[in-house]
Amino acid sequence: MAASVLAKPKSTETFVDNKRKDDIRMANIAAAQSVADAVRTSLGPKGMDKMISTSSGEVIITNDGATILNKMEVLQPAAKFLVELSKSQDVVAGDGTTTVVVIAGALLKASLTLLSAGIHPTVVSDALHKASLKAVEILSAMAIPVELSDRDSLVKSASTSLNSKVVSQYSSLLAPLAVDAVLSVVDPAKPDLVDLKDIKIVKKLGGTVDDTELVKGLVFDKKVSHASGGLTRMENAKIGVIQFQISPPKTDIEQSIVVSDYTQMDRILKEERNYILGMIKKIRATGCNVLLIQKSILRDAVTDLSLHYLSKAKIMVIKDVERDEIEFITKTLNCLPISNIEHFRTEKLGFADLVEEVSLGDGGKIIKITGIKDMGRTTSVLVRGSNQLVLDEAERSLHDALCVVRCLVHKRFLIAGGGAPEIELSRQLGAWAKVLQGMEGYCVKAFAEALEVIPYTLAENAGLNPITIVTELRNRHAQGEINAGINVRKGQITNIMDENVVQPLLVSTSAISLATECVRMILKIDDIVTVR
Repeated sequence: MAASVLAKPKSTETFVDNKRKDDIRMANIAAAQSVADAVRTSLGPKGMDKMISTSSGEVIITNDGATILNKMEVLQPAAKFLVELSKSQDVVAGDGTTTVVVIAGALLKASLTLLSAGIHPTVVSDALHKASLKAVEILSAMAIPVELSDRDSLVKSASTSLNSKVVSQYSSLLAPLAVDAVLSVVDPAKPDLVDLKDIKIVKKLGGTVDDTELVKGLVFDKKVSHASGGLTRMENAKIGVIQFQISPPKTDIEQSIVVSDYTQMDRILKEERNYILGMIKKIRATGCNVLLIQKSILRDAVTDLSLHYLSKAKIMVIKDVERDEIEFITKTLNCLPISNIEHFRTEKLGFADLVEEVSLGDGGKIIKITGIKDMGRTTSVLVRGSNQLVLDEAERSLHDALCVVRCLVHKRFLIAGGGAPEIELSRQLGAWAKVLQGMEGYCVKAFAEALEVIPYTLAENAGLNPITIVTELRNRHAQGEINAGINVRKGQITNIMDENVVQPLLVSTSAISLATECVRMILKIDDIVTVR
């Protein structure tokens, strides 16, 4: 009897309820993977586009990963990580927003296999960190240095970025445009910093994307105010940017003034006239002949009467300038904004050879200011498009191209595209995994295989046979052809550098490091606590 009591096995007590933690981890990974799969089809030059219909009835057509994820309403907390991930890639590099999400999805899938084999999440996470550091090292070793004077290389990398967009047929026009725009705003004092705020993109409906142009100067998507025969062209312009109103003063609070007889009425009107005339005389005295007037909330920035007097004084008026444009305008014109009529002096004005209203042939009009003296380091791009969808997508694509050139200014290295770096990483990490001991080697090997998702997806989206292509690609890399990649146009594997498919090193390295960071974060979560 005693023996049978002893033989009863003790139930081992564990302090943690592991089943639930695993379930939460699995749920997180599954949710994040489904987000990654949603954008996976839009990767690469032959990727599909997504049509996004917002709740307000607006329709957006795009294949920019960041835009797609931004507009998605993701509810699962872990899946939100991937949306943030593509945003941060957009901030760091500007391009590769789809790539980064696809890599994260593949790494999660590999982690899932490792976890189900019973490896502890922390081990997986640490191995992943090591692998990402090694990957960045390998990529840097593959990179080719580039000089900013080498315009061709810059244009090649910008056009590679544009090739996967909806407006890819215009890449021969937009790529050089993006390069010139960025190079014109690089400050020699700070050669590796570019602020894209110095490049203003003005969208104007009408024409085609072919009509997009770079303007050395300012462009306003407005008409000159034509009231009572205002001027539409001014040479040797002296430009004042004003933030006050040229209109009769009003009371600060809503008050009504009761006027009982006509003489008082006439006096009020006469005062108003004199007040406006006094202001215009002060403006005229400085030699100013073009006024940019900031939009006003409190009262009308200009009245019909003041416009009439301004046109009599031969002063051209551009009104309703947005408040957030003032900084850009003053930087470009190298002038100061004037907030009070008393401060209106010649030294605060900007000078330009020509301010004119240009008719665009399809009824639209814009204002161009060119030949600015001592112009600040800024530039404007006028983007045209036949409809709003194309126009918006052209702007997003141009933004990506500008970001690519900015990356190259920031970190002057190029790397091959077309899935070449990913396969090379996969090969070298796989070899490195054999040197590592224990679980680490096993984990690194799994991550090395996961990186093949990029060439696999590129081939799949182009309608090629992914297995044949990736196997052949591995074979070529094993023979030492580092730059062998998938040539989507010919549907075969070629040296991708000869095809001019290049991208900045920063895009690849930040994609790898950001994706691994995100995956490690998801792996480390073992419980979701909702707080009401």
